Amino acid sequence: MYSVPEPEVADRMRQAHAAVATQLQGQAVGGSESWGWRGRTLSRLVVTPVGDGWLRLVCAPADKATGKLWEGPMAAELSMPPGLPRPRLRRRLTWTDGDHGYLAELYDPVLNRTVTVDGPVLRAEPALDEAWWQALASALDSVASVWTSRVAVRQEYLDRAMPQFLGVPVDTTVPAWSTAHGDLHWANLTAPSLALLDWEGWGVAPVGFDAAMLHTYSLLVPEVAAQVRHHLSRVLDTPAGRFSELAVITMLLQTVQRGDNLDLEKPLRERASFLLGTTV
Repeated sequence: MYSVPEPEVADRMRQAHAAVATQLQGQAVGGSESWGWRGRTLSRLVVTPVGDGWLRLVCAPADKATGKLWEGPMAAELSMPPGLPRPRLRRRLTWTDGDHGYLAELYDPVLNRTVTVDGPVLRAEPALDEAWWQALASALDSVASVWTSRVAVRQEYLDRAMPQFLGVPVDTTVPAWSTAHGDLHWANLTAPSLALLDWEGWGVAPVGFDAAMLHTYSLLVPEVAAQVRHHLSRVLDTPAGRFSELAVITMLLQTVQRGDNLDLEKPLRERASFLLGTTV
């Protein structure tokens, strides 16, 4: 999903991944690695006595290795409909080593590649057929129907961040809420067979939040952004969907301020200007 982190982080994560694979009576297969943002996660295909699996290792500062993000995948395993296309969680281990806390999750194997492999932003048009888009729309409907007390996006954050990063007066009141994956970008979706990966941050969000996030991460490829709007129009082409677009644009403009996603800034502002009818 992301590039290999700095050597010190990469070495530590590889050693921890190999150690927990051994603890689970598994061994990594091949040399392929799937890295998360700044080396926060490392996932690899492993072989175990009961078959292949996908072993995902998460690292956080020891004093933050708990809470919503730590518990999200297990909560999703217990809450999401069984027919939802996602890898099932088999085993889970947690431990602390010095300043670092670790979470290891053994999933069913992920046999299809993610649509993007070097980050969440789409930069080229993928080959996605009609069945894939239909499966995605159905999956998002299924997620939205799940009750949860988990929170993915807070009203208080939007009240503060939307005026700050959009730079214009805007009504920040969420028009409607529903359950969302919460991080639905192209590096968390597989093809040609659809699966939704990485359930750390799922919870209640503005209606249409997942569709809006996927659309926003597609803005550099207008043809695909148009496909997202077409296939997910039932939620995007509503006041709630347009609000969710502004919420996601706010979040990504915040990442731009931190020095990430710099090539998205222009299309983000253009889309926000279109939605608001004023220059952002």
